[in-house]
Formats: sequence, structure tokens, C-alpha cells
Amino acid sequence: MSEQLEKDFLMKLEDFWKSNSKKILAVIAGVVVIFGGYYAYKMYSASQDTKAQEVMFKAEEYFRMDSFKLALNGNGKDKGFLYVIKNHGGTKSGNLAKYYAGICFLQTGDFNKAIENLKDFSSESSPLQMVAYGAIADAYGELDKKDDAISYYKKAAGSYTTDDQVGGEYLFRAGQLYEKMNKNKEAVEMYKETKEDRKS
Repeated sequence: MSEQLEKDFLMKLEDFWKSNSKKILAVIAGVVVIFGGYYAYKMYSASQDTKAQEVMFKAEEYFRMDSFKLALNGNGKDKGFLYVIKNHGGTKSGNLAKYYAGICFLQTGDFNKAIENLKDFSSESSPLQMVAYGAIADAYGELDKKDDAISYYKKAAGSYTTDDQVGGEYLFRAGQLYEKMNKNKEAVEMYKETKEDRKS
């Protein structure tokens, strides 16, 4: 009896396979494609990031030399940060190039482009993200957009509370802008918070 049941089960299984084999194979193939595509993308991203790092090497050197235009655009032979953003923007290095480009634009007086690039940048490094927010605030300040500048100075100060000295500097700058806007009460609050930060 058990042998008959086993035969029946195998026959039903065979019938099921004949009826559904195409669907089952399609599902398996789909899973393989999805996982294969994911790992292929990861490998491609890693190779692109390596290329971006190689391209950025000279641009970072120009940046350290305060040659900001060369850092942005390259010198004809070596590429700059803008090339990295355009061609490798989706990589980690491409993301970092946005930070560098933002600082370069800030230093060369193109404040709108500085804001644009720095806002596109994001980092898990709290100190670096704080400096990016602070640079956005500086750019808004140069454009005389005081409310936006104050907002980003506060954001910078609050993004990395471990460094009270730098955070206090950003709050101090916010206080100065409040003074220029004749908002003395708000200015005092910023200076008070700065003083408390530097004591801690």
C-alpha cells in the first residue's frame, strides 16, 4: 500500500512538473537574474569607485594647494572634481567630489553652485557633514540670505555636538547675523549657547 502511495505521489509530482515546469523555471531564472544583477551592480560600483579615486587623486592635490579652479576643472591632462561628479557621481568618491566641488565654488565666489553641490553631498562622518552644513551657511551668508544662513549654522552646530568648539563657532556666526538683522534677543541666545558650549 505504501509503495502504491509513493507511486501515486511521484506520478502527481511528475504531472505537476509537466504542467508548471515553465512557470517554475521562469521564477528560478528571475531570482537568479535579480541576485546576479545585484552582485554585478556591486562589482561594477566598486570598479567605478576605484576609477573615481584614481581620477580624484590629482584634483585633491590641487585642492590642498588652494588651486581651486584646477581642482574643479583639471588642467587638460588631469581631470577635476566636476568630471568625477559627471562620470562617477553615483559612487562614494563621486559623493565626496561634491563636497570638494562645493568648497571650491565657495572659495572662488560661485555661491549658488557651492550650495548646490554641498546639498547634494551627504556623509556618515559627522565632522565632515558639520563642515558641509557650515559651508552652506557661509554661502547663504555671502548671498545675503541671512535666515537660510542662520538655519544652516544651527544645523551645523547640532550635527556634531562632540566638538563644542567648532559648533560654538557656528552658533557665534548665527548670533552675528541675528545682530545684523536687529534681532538682539535671538543673538543673545546664540551667544549664551556658544558660551555654555565652550565651558562644557
